[in-house]
Amino acid sequence: MNLSPDSTATNGSNPDHSRASPVTSVSPAEPAPYFPPPSEAPLKEIINLRLSDPFRWLMLGWRDLMAAKGISLFYGICFWAMAAVLGAVFRNKPEFVMSIASGCLLVGPFLAMGLYEVSRRREQGIAPDLGASLTCWDSHLRSMGLLVLVLIILELLWGRASLVVFAVFFNTGMPSTTGVIQAVFNPENWEFLAVYAVVGSVFAGLVYATAVVSIPMILDRDTDAISAAITSLQVVFGNTAAMLLWGALLAGLVFVALIPWGAGLLIVGPWLGHASWHAYRGSVRWLDDKAAVVAS
Repeated sequence: MNLSPDSTATNGSNPDHSRASPVTSVSPAEPAPYFPPPSEAPLKEIINLRLSDPFRWLMLGWRDLMAAKGISLFYGICFWAMAAVLGAVFRNKPEFVMSIASGCLLVGPFLAMGLYEVSRRREQGIAPDLGASLTCWDSHLRSMGLLVLVLIILELLWGRASLVVFAVFFNTGMPSTTGVIQAVFNPENWEFLAVYAVVGSVFAGLVYATAVVSIPMILDRDTDAISAAITSLQVVFGNTAAMLLWGALLAGLVFVALIPWGAGLLIVGPWLGHASWHAYRGSVRWLDDKAAVVAS
């Protein structure tokens, strides 16, 4: 009998083809979970401040002022010029006083950056130099530029809010210098005074909380603007009582310095600039610095 190949396969004479081999599916390898690399940024900790610390910063700032009188006087003249411009605006365009004042709060810390450099050099045992203080910002231009942008936005919003308050309470037009003085000292305008004070306090607080530590931190550690601003906010909200006292001391001393035609800023301006450096150093501790101290 002749068997065809088909019958042979049917009868099972070919074991290789009598049973269908199972089909196995190979699943693709699952990707390994992603773990972000550890941050290379230096570790820091926010120091718990006492109410006596702001007075200690003022004492250390006075020492820096006395050790670098010539450089401090140069910056004092710059602060006095800012006050003179503010006074001229108040006499001629009082509706822009809040905007110019916020601009001074914006320019002041950057002008004080040269004073931070003087204090930083003294802390490191390096002789202060006016030229170095004038150019200390050039290697931190990107970070400083972004922080300037943030503060400029706050300044513009502050100025716009100030104009809105004036427009609401003086619907007959912006008041003259005499009108502003009468508005300030007239008890009948307490609503205007309250709203004006609240608006100014909110924006002044934002500028203060953002810049009180961030600018000297950028100078010292060359950090990015966002990290510096966040650290500044952490210092303010983590030590609210001490930082409110420090802000009150800054505002009070500046107000006293403005009384005699702003001449007090020749001394108070650089004094507070030096003290602000010590406020930063006294409120933020870098762990690599501490490790170096322990190692030494």
